[in-house]
Amino acid sequence: MNNQYLLKLRNGEKLSTSQQVKMILLLSLPAILSQVSSTVMQYIDASMVGSLGADASASIGLVSSTTWMFGGVAFAAITGFTVQVAHAIGAKDLLHARNIMKQGFIVGEIFVFILMIIGVSISFQLPIWLKGTESIQYSASMYFLFFALFLPFQQLNYLATGMLQASGNMKIPSLLNICMCFLDVVFNLFFIFYMDLGVMGASIGTGCSQLVISLCLCAFLFFKSDSLSLHKNEKMSWEQDTLKQALRIGLPVGLDRLVTSSAYVAFTRIVSPLGTIAIAANSFGITAESLCYMPGYGVQSAAVTLIGQSIGAKRHDLTYRLGVLTTILGIGLMTCSGLFMYFGSPLMMSLLSPDPSIVILGVQILQIEAFAEPMYGASIVVAGVLQGAGDTLSSSLMNLISMWCVRIPLAALLAGNYGLRGVWFAMALELNVRGILFLYRLFKKKWMSKLAN
Repeated sequence: MNNQYLLKLRNGEKLSTSQQVKMILLLSLPAILSQVSSTVMQYIDASMVGSLGADASASIGLVSSTTWMFGGVAFAAITGFTVQVAHAIGAKDLLHARNIMKQGFIVGEIFVFILMIIGVSISFQLPIWLKGTESIQYSASMYFLFFALFLPFQQLNYLATGMLQASGNMKIPSLLNICMCFLDVVFNLFFIFYMDLGVMGASIGTGCSQLVISLCLCAFLFFKSDSLSLHKNEKMSWEQDTLKQALRIGLPVGLDRLVTSSAYVAFTRIVSPLGTIAIAANSFGITAESLCYMPGYGVQSAAVTLIGQSIGAKRHDLTYRLGVLTTILGIGLMTCSGLFMYFGSPLMMSLLSPDPSIVILGVQILQIEAFAEPMYGASIVVAGVLQGAGDTLSSSLMNLISMWCVRIPLAALLAGNYGLRGVWFAMALELNVRGILFLYRLFKKKWMSKLAN
């Protein structure tokens, strides 16, 4: 059904408001399920490791910000290609779309192999630099080492998922990423408990599940996709314009991920001196919160596809309207998530840790964060709208301002007197500021100047 609406969009046919809403929902729901499934994997890792004790939990929490940084930079390397694929499909130029896809896979994997080497080389020094206590340094190092080794398969997942979503196929990535959750349980049980590898086993288990699913996704993309499956006689050609556009779109996204992730690293360094309980509660709190903001990222995926294909099809009449409608949906879903987080935080934390001290502190910080979810939803979805339009620089600048001018200074200021609660208050305030900045950008319509000619 969603393909039917997307086909109407590409062909220049009129879409009523109800049809636009249906199209957004049909694209968003599978993407939300996919995002939630990835978060459930984090839950699985966290709850299984949490049963091993506070030190085990803290060791993962210590390096989690750095894993996000590496994952974010890897994702940024292919964003410019997926946006261009959406534009090409919107313009009904499938030959060009497939050529862009091939270039994206080659560039993305070369880039991530370099990233993997960097990750492996810093793995044993990273916990020391992050001021982790001696008791958790080795476990944290081994967790990050195996995360780095499996990065090429994580990148394959990003690539195949991104290309399929750009074509309008949200269902297959969603189903396969849900399957990855079940595989993660099996592999984690085997490596953490049967092989008795502890924290390291959690990293290996997650990596193995990513390996299996990424290969399945690639197989479907290359041989079964309606728009992007490979053709025998089609040779890849390197197109300078494609590479330049990928760099223009992807570089700001990469800088954005670096800015955001480096801020999380600084955030971790602020939290680390507060002790093992605070580190573990912070880590579990972030895991719990991620379940609540994943609906926003699901709508963001739909926004990138819709805006990208609207621009490719030169449907400028629909572009702004779809941007506003997806943003409203994102805010609505994240408001519900905030309510769930506030009232459900005791259950969420108790599932992650058996330690009462960690649970109590985790509940307190999640209830603070709940008030930021609506505006966080606004920033997430509008970022997707801007990304689909190719206007990625503004997102980077707004994140830079909010993270480094609001969150980090305020967190450092409040940590001394208010501990982890003060740090999370700073985060909640910053997310509200960020949401306001992104909404201002959306409604000013300056991003419309970035529309493809």
